[in-house]
Amino acid sequence: MSKELLLVVDAVANEKGVPREVIFEAMEAALASAAKKRYPDEDPDIRVEIDRNSGDYETFRRYEVIADDGEMESPFFQMRLMDALDDDENAQVGDYLEEQIENAEFGRIAAQAAKQVIVQRVREAERQQVVDAFIDRVGELVTGIVKRVERGNVYLDLGSNAEAFIPRDKTIPRESHRVGDRVRGYLYEVKSEIRGPQLFVSRSAPEFMMELFKLEVPEVGQGLVEIKGCARDPGDRAKIAVVAHDSRTDPIGACIGMRGSRVQAVSNELNGERVDIILWHENQAQYVINAMAPAEVQSIIMDEEKHSMDIAVAEDKLSQAIGRGGQNVRLASKLTGWQLNVMTQDQVTAKSEAEQQAALALFMDRLEVDQEIAGILVQEGFSSVEEIAYVPSAELLAIDGFDEDIVEELRARARDALLTEALAVEENVEGPSQELLELDGMDENTAYALLERSIRTLDDLGDLAVDELIDIEGMTEERASQLIMAARAPMIARLEKGG
Repeated sequence: MSKELLLVVDAVANEKGVPREVIFEAMEAALASAAKKRYPDEDPDIRVEIDRNSGDYETFRRYEVIADDGEMESPFFQMRLMDALDDDENAQVGDYLEEQIENAEFGRIAAQAAKQVIVQRVREAERQQVVDAFIDRVGELVTGIVKRVERGNVYLDLGSNAEAFIPRDKTIPRESHRVGDRVRGYLYEVKSEIRGPQLFVSRSAPEFMMELFKLEVPEVGQGLVEIKGCARDPGDRAKIAVVAHDSRTDPIGACIGMRGSRVQAVSNELNGERVDIILWHENQAQYVINAMAPAEVQSIIMDEEKHSMDIAVAEDKLSQAIGRGGQNVRLASKLTGWQLNVMTQDQVTAKSEAEQQAALALFMDRLEVDQEIAGILVQEGFSSVEEIAYVPSAELLAIDGFDEDIVEELRARARDALLTEALAVEENVEGPSQELLELDGMDENTAYALLERSIRTLDDLGDLAVDELIDIEGMTEERASQLIMAARAPMIARLEKGG
């Protein structure tokens, strides 16, 4: 039996490519399981030890030592300290005392149980080997052969018993894979669970494109050119931002390659995805201008508090700037991290003037100041009572003509106004304004969804961008745009009438 056991261990270890120790441990567990069957009503704790050289093995029954006054779960695998001291004078609580028992007969049933345990342990060892081999490769490209495609999910054979999984939502839309195809992807996660996929791969992640450029563009791989960001509509269009750390290197030219060879190689890997390569800039406004290419930006108004920018383009270039289905501005927004609102120059001017008039009226009403003081605050870039109340005094003192008395009075009035507003809200929470409820295209559910976002009036709605509404249930980009433009119409009309 001992020689046969060693032969089994060597055969399984060689066939499965796992260490002999793993097979020995599996055999010990299997023999212990077989020995337990001799005690069907006791559930004992049994340990088997195999001699790694001879193949001989011994079986031991173990008892955990517990305190004399401790709660005993079962006398079949526990004993009290007073009893343990009779067998071992050095016994302590928490120790295990063992008694050697007769080895189990390795009959047909025991052999079947052993086989199940060994198969399970070998499977676990194989899965752990996959984890160990790939855990340090997360963030890298992997290449495999398509084994099967199920409901849009793709399974890749990476070799050495490693299988990768591309979830359907991580594939490139309209891309088809057949069994035997060679496919490359970005390894983004490794799981060590007993069941299910272990290696998760994406072909739609921005990081996949960035890694492809590292592969195709030596300057990127060497660190001479850095990819600062990437935004994708997988399989259709993408934008990447690059910068050179050497003034002698043209980062855009390096990524495009001779006759477009490098960027074309990346595009081919991504099912023909078109790639705009733009120059990253530390100045955020310039970065946005670059990201909006091929559209030409005429002017930008930045709102750092809302982290948004109003972008003005020529009227005949508006559709190009927005892109098909809003794609160009959406990718530019993803790339830069700014909320971008594209308008014509006239619309930007009208919005800016409307906002200034609204701020002017706000300060005159809430702070009870004259038009001159309110105009100075607006001219200096202030747009809310909160700013007046809480900005450092130094910012207000820096305004020409403002002394400490004026500043303190303005701050006091601002805080009083905020307190009054808070008390009023607490006492009587208002619903949507009647004008908002009667707006063309508005319904009650949408109006109250807007109210939850503190949007109560037409002016509140007119200040929003499309992307700030599309998360509302049932809202589409087209409807959001129509509602916003309808809300802005009265403001623009008032402005034109006043002009």
